[in-house]
Amino acid sequence: MARTSSPAEPAGSRASGRIGSVVAGFDASAQSSRAAYWAAREADLRTVPLRLLHAREPYARGPAFRAPDSRDHPSPQRLLAQKADELHRAFPGLDISVRSVDGRPVDVLSGSAGVSDMIVLGARALGPVRGFVLGSVSLAVTCAANCPVVSVRAGRDNPYGDLLVGVDVDDPCEALLNFSFDEAQQRGCGIRFLSAWALPPLVGYGAAYDPRVHAQLEMSARATLDDVLVPWRKRYPGVRTTAQADPGHGATQLVERGRGAGLTVVGRRIRDSRLGTHIGPVAHAVLHHARTPVAVVPLT
Repeated sequence: MARTSSPAEPAGSRASGRIGSVVAGFDASAQSSRAAYWAAREADLRTVPLRLLHAREPYARGPAFRAPDSRDHPSPQRLLAQKADELHRAFPGLDISVRSVDGRPVDVLSGSAGVSDMIVLGARALGPVRGFVLGSVSLAVTCAANCPVVSVRAGRDNPYGDLLVGVDVDDPCEALLNFSFDEAQQRGCGIRFLSAWALPPLVGYGAAYDPRVHAQLEMSARATLDDVLVPWRKRYPGVRTTAQADPGHGATQLVERGRGAGLTVVGRRIRDSRLGTHIGPVAHAVLHHARTPVAVVPLT
C-alpha cells in the first residue's frame, strides 16, 4: 500500500518567507564553472543570493602549497572574484558573494546546507567508460547535506526541459514532491513522474509474458501513483504533469527517459549508518549515469 503525502508549504524562499540562498562549490574547473552558472540561473529564478564557495584542504595551508597571486597563478580569491564578475554580467540583478576557506570541502559544503535552498556541484563529464563519474567530494556532500544537492555536468543542460521525477510510492515522498512542484512552478515547466514496479515473486516467469497480467499490474501501479499526486496537483494547478508506471529497474528507466529533461529529481533516505553511500541504489546509479543535471532530495 502506498504511503500518501500531503502538500506542505512550498520549498522556495519567497513562498516560505525565509531568506535562503543557492550555494555553488567552485574550484575553477570546467565542471565547477558550469555548475556556478547553473546555480546563478537558479538563484536568479528564486530571487535569492548566490554564494560561491571554495574550500581548501587544511594540509594545503603551508607556504609550499600556496601558489603566488599572479596572472599565471591567481589566488582562489581572485578566481572567485573573476567568476562572480562573469556571472554578474549574465545576471545583473543577482546578489553574489564569494568565500574561500580552509577546511575539508565535504565539511565546508555540507555545513552550508542549513541556510541554503540547495547546493550545486560540478561532476565530471561522461568518458568512454560509463560509471563513477561523479567524484568523491560531490558524492560525499550529496550523502551528508540536509538540503537538495544538484550535480551538473559541463555542457549537458536543457533549461527549458520538463522535470523528470522518480517516485517510490511505497515510501514517504513529501519532500521530493514539494521540491519538484515548487521547482516546476518557478521554471514554468511541466513534470514527468515515473514509478517503476516489478512482478510479484508468486507470479512466476510463465505469467510474466501474459499481457493481461502486465496490464493489471500497470493499471494498479499507475492508480497508486495518481493517488499520491492528487493533493499536489490540486495545490499546483498551473503545473502540467504526466504520470507513468512501468516495469523494470527505476534507475535504468530514469537514465533512459531523462534525456532532454531539464532536471532529473530523485530522493535519498537519511540514514544514521556510517557504512555505504547513504543515498540508495537508484539515486546512486542515476547520479553516475544520467546525462542531465540531477537533484537529490533528502527524505525523512
